[in-house]
Amino acid sequence: MSRRREPVPFAFLTEADSFRSNVAPPPRERASAGQIAGRWLLGLTIVAGLVGALVVGTPALSTPSPAATQHSVASNGR
Repeated sequence: MSRRREPVPFAFLTEADSFRSNVAPPPRERASAGQIAGRWLLGLTIVAGLVGALVVGTPALSTPSPAATQHSVASNGR
């Protein structure tokens, strides 16, 4: 990789690729049993809501069969 010899604005950005930190981030804190149970409960609630919406909405999306349609007396033309 060729380096530029003339002054560059923000020269620290060109040197950033060679910088490596030796400081490790702190370990992640484990979730408590209550947090895990809350996540499961939230997930189950969302899934149950989606399934319920599907069950309630399915009859509205189905097309009625021709034999099941009802005709009123006025539509017979009598």
